[in-house]
Amino acid sequence: MFASQMPTPQFYDPEDVQQILQLAIARQDYQGELSREQLWEIAAELNISSESLQAAEQDWLNKKLVEKQREAFHNHRKQQLKQKIVRYLIFNAFFVCLNVLIVGHLSWSLYILLFWGLWLALNVWQTSQFQGEAYEEAFRSWQRRHELQQTFSSIWHSLRKAWQS
Repeated sequence: MFASQMPTPQFYDPEDVQQILQLAIARQDYQGELSREQLWEIAAELNISSESLQAAEQDWLNKKLVEKQREAFHNHRKQQLKQKIVRYLIFNAFFVCLNVLIVGHLSWSLYILLFWGLWLALNVWQTSQFQGEAYEEAFRSWQRRHELQQTFSSIWHSLRKAWQS
């Protein structure tokens, strides 16, 4: 049965309404972005209460903030991993050269390479995980540290400003 042969329903579920409106908005050829005033006008036309719209807007802003924080967290973890890899390469190159110079062949430095390499592989695997309980705990921990740093930074900035004036 084609869509044109399907009878048009007289009533829709809220989920269906949301999907239809999303499709319609996606098809619109807007020049630029919609303003906040336009958002409020659309909501008024749809008989959406201002309280519901404000709550939805606040939820959306909170979601965007968390997404931005997660992106910063991912970048932080990638940067830490890069530092660990560089440290691994530098130290192990030194140990291999030292081992070859002292003994004439690789012996004890291979153990360092293997054990440190295993630890590094576990770090790579952990950094590539973007879901799960361990990831969420690491994110919350990073979030708390980041908020503390921002708080101390703003206090320090206020104290410096007060001291200078």
